[in-house]
Amino acid sequence: MNQEVTDFIDAVKEPWQQELCAGLREVVHGAVPEVTERLQYKKPHFLKNGKYAAVISTSKDAVSFTIFGAEGLSLPDGLFDGPSERKTIKLKRGQTFDAAQLSALVGQASSAL
Repeated sequence: MNQEVTDFIDAVKEPWQQELCAGLREVVHGAVPEVTERLQYKKPHFLKNGKYAAVISTSKDAVSFTIFGAEGLSLPDGLFDGPSERKTIKLKRGQTFDAAQLSALVGQASSAL
């Protein structure tokens, strides 16, 4: 794990956002064992074979998680937004995510990388 990404998560001001970021990071590492991570554009990026697999970003009231290579994924209705090649879920305070579902989606999307 990359220390810059750890520092980013530790520096997130809202505890609920820290918790979501840490959980999403675990999902990516579980789904893509060979993933590498780095802080780029002030956000944690997760790469497989040098190509983007996922990214976490925070805003004032949400944590966003983007899956790259999302073409062909069977996604739950209304949960993700974005163009076919990358899909983003936006989580607000009090919301959770299905770790098994996200892990499967990330794993499937990154399998072609």
